[in-house]
Amino acid sequence: MSETPPVPGRVTDVHAHALPMPLLTWLAGRGLADLSGLGEGVVRIDPLVSGIPKGAPIPLPPAQYDVAERLEDMRRMGVTRQLVSVPPFVTCADAVDEEDVLAVVRRGNDALAELLAGHRGVLDPLGYVPLGTPAAPDEARRCLDELGCAGIAIGSRGLGRELDDPVHEPLWELLADRGTFVFLHPNSVPGGPRLADYWLSQLAGFPMETALAVSRLVFGGVLERHDLRLCLAHGGGCLPSLSGRLDLGWSRKPVARTTPLPPSDYLRRLYYDTATFSAPLLRRLVEDFGVDHVLVGTDYPFELADTDPLGTVAALGLGPGDAAAVRAGTANALLTGSA
Repeated sequence: MSETPPVPGRVTDVHAHALPMPLLTWLAGRGLADLSGLGEGVVRIDPLVSGIPKGAPIPLPPAQYDVAERLEDMRRMGVTRQLVSVPPFVTCADAVDEEDVLAVVRRGNDALAELLAGHRGVLDPLGYVPLGTPAAPDEARRCLDELGCAGIAIGSRGLGRELDDPVHEPLWELLADRGTFVFLHPNSVPGGPRLADYWLSQLAGFPMETALAVSRLVFGGVLERHDLRLCLAHGGGCLPSLSGRLDLGWSRKPVARTTPLPPSDYLRRLYYDTATFSAPLLRRLVEDFGVDHVLVGTDYPFELADTDPLGTVAALGLGPGDAAAVRAGTANALLTGSA
């Protein structure tokens, strides 16, 4: 992909990751991570933490833990602000021990906040909140009030519980009442061994997982009960293409008639990042959900990242005001509570 030279103006990337070295060394000290591949730019993390098969190499470019390199990459890409969350490989999606999950997540949030300290306003952490546990609201408050996180990141499930599980009601209430920016990134996949080859767990599994998770938010009535400022990674994955089918099910299947409005109404309340990697798909996302519901997201610094977000927005052919909204305006309004 050819890169567009940086131009003046704000660009807020809502989908960026960091994997702090103190978290990795802490995991390694407990036998949960193998750091012997750091020289080759990979790390191996226990499946209970990573959610991927034992021994699978996870890319670990230096920018995951080197702020100076991250800032230089941002300059080249024309990004002026990143909202940074830990990657799904340290979120314990498939773990079953609540205390273990909480220990890893808390350590990750502390390490992320420390890594980005001194760069707030340019590098702002999104505190990760574990799902499936009644302790989730407390960790959200800690991230927002003590660690100074700009918002909250969540996965698609946790401790065997889905997003519409009643255990999460206090979390949704807290995030809605505070008007918190929430970024949903899939941290598990459906399909089991069918996705074991060709990196399909990410290429196909993550988009499917987002569609399943958010469909449960819709049909479970969560988005009817709570006004969440929720942004979906990867342009919502497969979800936008299912909008018509979900509406059809709502209209014709009594078991799916769980809300007063059809699913597409709730989907239009959500926000979507630009990490679709397809100009036609991104244009359709803007058409279906509105230019004011699309935010720049790159998935930096993984190899499956958009290295030219300015070019991505430019390819939409928007007017100056709409383009500025996608680049930074809407995201910054959501973060400040003015949206």
